[in-house]
Amino acid sequence: MTTGPLPRDRQGAEPQLLLTSLLGDFWYWRDEHIPSAALVQLLGEFDISPASARAAIRRLAARGLLTVSRSGRTTAYGIPARTSEVIIERTHRMLTFGTTAPDWDGQWTVVTFSVPEQERGLRTALRSRLRVLRFAALYDGVWISPHDLAGPALAALRELELGSATVFRATEVPGPAAAAAAFDLDPLAREYEQFVERYEDVLTGLAAGRISPAQALRTRTELRVDWRRFPENDPDLPAELLPAGWARDRAQKIFLQIYDRLGPLAELRFRQVLAETDPALAELAAHHDSAKVADLFAALGDRHPAGDTPFEQAAEARRLDEARRR
Repeated sequence: MTTGPLPRDRQGAEPQLLLTSLLGDFWYWRDEHIPSAALVQLLGEFDISPASARAAIRRLAARGLLTVSRSGRTTAYGIPARTSEVIIERTHRMLTFGTTAPDWDGQWTVVTFSVPEQERGLRTALRSRLRVLRFAALYDGVWISPHDLAGPALAALRELELGSATVFRATEVPGPAAAAAAFDLDPLAREYEQFVERYEDVLTGLAAGRISPAQALRTRTELRVDWRRFPENDPDLPAELLPAGWARDRAQKIFLQIYDRLGPLAELRFRQVLAETDPALAELAAHHDSAKVADLFAALGDRHPAGDTPFEQAAEARRLDEARRR
């Protein structure tokens, strides 16, 4: 296969996120550890320098997101116990997000609060938690969501020990048009349109057979990294509240087609890189498409993550940090 066009240039994802995405795609439910030299080479596929790659690996291990083993002079890293279930659930959420707009009963979850000016830290913490829950500010002390989030909102208030707040469900806040405006969908709409523009050429390259294995690994991983922020930041409003020409449906279809169709080629390149260090390990790598992830998710049954693994805690901390900066 000849080399085809990659998505248009943009700022690359940071190494830690790339590495966790790679392992989440090709190595979950594996107990074996991958030598650090192979992980450095894998990150090299994304133009990450060896020094930056090693620093990223050390930081992930220090945060409990990678386990470490040593054999002689070789240091290797693996996925911690109980993380595979987290990866399956989050990957399933990522792959199914945006397929349909949620049904709506016409009710809003409303959080009202009053925090004194001198307690700015508490106010910032509350706003960050509400943003992570995908509430929007109708007014300074009135936050809303069209989803039934009374339970999570009350949990956040209890965690912050905030007594001067109320959570209730309502049908008018004061109305759908004003409420929808609170979510400020214009920037998100542009992000979806840019995603479509960035990746639609990849489908053309796939149809023409112009995607190499190395390109498939890079494109599929960067596609995953680019898409993952939508399930986190999109308030997932009911269809009644979405603007005309909402591009999420088109973006979701492009994402899913590329993710599934690039899987075999990307797996081949992952194996090729790993084989340079350990051919036996390379045979164990496997990609997971949307159908396989759906099967794995169904097989979880009641064994859903409880939010107490290092992976979940790190993800929550990152989302809170991003919410504070917004």
